[in-house]
Amino acid sequence: MGQQRGPSQLDLFTGAPVEAPTRARARSQPVEPAAQPESLVTLGRELPTGIYLGTSSWTFPGWTGLVYDHEAAASQLAREGLAAYSRHPVLRTVGIDRTFYGPISAGAFADYAAQVPEHFRFLVKAHEVCTLARFPMHERYGAQRGQLNDRFLHAAYAEESVVRPFVEGLGDKGGPLVFQFPPQDPQVLGGAARFVERLHGFLAALPKGPLYAVEVRNEELLTEGFAQALADVGACPVLAVWAHMPPMGVQARRTRALEARALVVRWMLPPDIGYEEARARYAPFDKLVDEDLPTRETLSRACLAAVRRERPIFVTINNKAEGSAPLSAVRLAERIVASRTTGGHQGSVTS
Repeated sequence: MGQQRGPSQLDLFTGAPVEAPTRARARSQPVEPAAQPESLVTLGRELPTGIYLGTSSWTFPGWTGLVYDHEAAASQLAREGLAAYSRHPVLRTVGIDRTFYGPISAGAFADYAAQVPEHFRFLVKAHEVCTLARFPMHERYGAQRGQLNDRFLHAAYAEESVVRPFVEGLGDKGGPLVFQFPPQDPQVLGGAARFVERLHGFLAALPKGPLYAVEVRNEELLTEGFAQALADVGACPVLAVWAHMPPMGVQARRTRALEARALVVRWMLPPDIGYEEARARYAPFDKLVDEDLPTRETLSRACLAAVRRERPIFVTINNKAEGSAPLSAVRLAERIVASRTTGGHQGSVTS
């Protein structure tokens, strides 16, 4: 039986209507957490406090039996699945991508916060206009396609439309606020040195308090100046595990990630598979297909190194990393707990 195509990510996370109300929808069975074995409950208790493992989103019907008690449409999970997701023994954080495509209100953030327990934290992407020097030539940018963006690294806009709603809506449940810089021509950024100068000024002008994190998708921007700029304003680098960036250990060394306020990692793709290929290979994301043991090992070492430094750790995992993000989180938790118990993982993270 073929898998039905669900709503696109933009449908689910930009506030566009996903489907009209129907009688069938009105009768939908409420989404509840899947029953978990006692061993997984114990694993959740043994995972050190301050390690927040989670996934990039929560809207996948293929997670039936892993996260949810019954199969539900992606649209229903977008509305109702978060509360069930947050009761999983290991999943303590989740990414909110909707905010990358457009800002949302403090009230919308508060609705999310109300659905999760006190220990839960959200990793939130800032609106992309903060981080695009020039709008891409994609049809969704309309008349702005190819145009320079006057809100690029504009601190006043970021404070009003991104930071304030995040702080007011999520409160203590707000984790990293991630400014993700998509791959773009470094010359449009003014070159690596000019980019660092502008980034420093932007971050320094933002309100103090939130945990700001910066993710770049151009390897040439991972300079000593970049690391120093983040350290100077107390922002964290994001270690982005995907095909077009150097290995996580190299990124950690170049950005001095283990010296930052928090360790922030986004595990997205295997080293040799593109996004569309991975999605086709791994859907419906209900099992691990290509286990990436080297990345898991490096990640677990990094997590324990941050624990020793008494730093919080935020790791979000995409289904396209190994095939099923919840199972990747469980395997990573198992590795962390096992190594902590045996006193292992004394090797370098950045080698």
